Amino acid sequence: MSAAESRPVSIFDVAKLAGVSHQTVSRVINDSPQVADATRARVNAAIAELGYRPNRSARTLAGGAVRSVTVLTTDTSLYGTAETLRGIEDAARANGFTVLISVLDPAETYDEDEILARIPHDGAPAIVIAHDDTTVRAMRVLQKSQTHTTVATGGEHLGIELDGADWLVSLDDRTVAARATKYLLDMGHRNVHYLAIPSKASRQAGWTAALEEAGIEPSPVVHSGWTVGSAYEAALELVADPDVTAILCGNDDLAFGVLYAAHKTGRDVPGDLSVIGFDDSPLAAYHVPPLTTVDLDFRGVGRGAFELLRQKLESGGQPRPTWRSPELIVRETTGPADRRSAPKGKP
Repeated sequence: MSAAESRPVSIFDVAKLAGVSHQTVSRVINDSPQVADATRARVNAAIAELGYRPNRSARTLAGGAVRSVTVLTTDTSLYGTAETLRGIEDAARANGFTVLISVLDPAETYDEDEILARIPHDGAPAIVIAHDDTTVRAMRVLQKSQTHTTVATGGEHLGIELDGADWLVSLDDRTVAARATKYLLDMGHRNVHYLAIPSKASRQAGWTAALEEAGIEPSPVVHSGWTVGSAYEAALELVADPDVTAILCGNDDLAFGVLYAAHKTGRDVPGDLSVIGFDDSPLAAYHVPPLTTVDLDFRGVGRGAFELLRQKLESGGQPRPTWRSPELIVRETTGPADRRSAPKGKP
C-alpha cells in the first residue's frame, strides 16, 4: 500500500468530493444551522463514502465547541519568541481559542510525519514562529500537506524562502539593521562591525547593504551563540582592537556581552566604542549605560499572526501580510566617532 493510500481521510478530502470549502464541511460536522439542506446532504454523503471520522473532541474550525491553535517554535526562552507567544495567546484568548505549544529541538532532524504529528488532528490551525532552519522546514511541511490552515511569523527573508509570502506576519529587520548601520556611519564611524546570532540572516543582510552603499567593504562577521557569555567570548578580540569603534549586534543579549567585553578591556562606551543591540528587551533601558537598540514589536506580531489565522479560518482567503515597523531607540551606548580614546594601558 502506498503512503497516499494509507493516509487517513482528511476534512479536505471530504470538501473536494463534496465540492465545497473545508469550512463548510466543518460547519456540517459541528451541526451549524448556517448550511443549506442540499449542501449538508452532499457533505454527509461524501463523509459516508470516504469513511471520514471527524474528531469531535478537538473541533477547531468555525462553529466548533472547542477551538485551539498549535504554535510550533524552537527556543521559548528567547525574548522574541516569548513575546510573540504572549501576543498570540492574548489574541487567541480574546477570540475564545486555546493555545497549544509544541517545541522543536533544532538539534534534531524531523521527518514530515513527525512534524505533522505535532498538530492534534486534520484541519487544526497552526502558527509557526519561524526564525531558524528547523522552524522554516516545519512551515514548508505544513504548507505542503495542505491539511492545515497555517501562518508563519519571522523575518523578511521568509517571504523568499517559503512559498506564499502572504502567509506571513513579517518583521522588516533587514531595513532597520541598515538604518542602524547608517546611523553609526553618519556619526563618523569609518566602519561598523557585526556580531551575529545563529539566525536572522536578514539583519546581517541589512548591515551589509548599508556598508556597501557607503562604499565600505564589510569586515568578516563575528559569530556568537545566543547567550551573553558566548557573545562576551566571541567579542573579546574584536573589542580589544582600538580601530573598532562601532559594533552592531544581532540581539540585545549579544550587545550586553559586548559591553562586558568592553568593560574588561578598558574600552569606554560610548566614548570610544558605540554598540547597538536588537529587540529592545526589558533590561535594555535599565542597563548601565542604557542600550541603544532596535524595538521590534514581537507581541504585536503575535497578535497579528493570530488575526491573519482567524481571517483565513473564517473566509478561506489569503490575507495580505501584516508588516510591522521596527524603530531604532537611541540611548547611551552610541556616540560620535571623534569621542573615542585608546583602550586603557595603550598609547
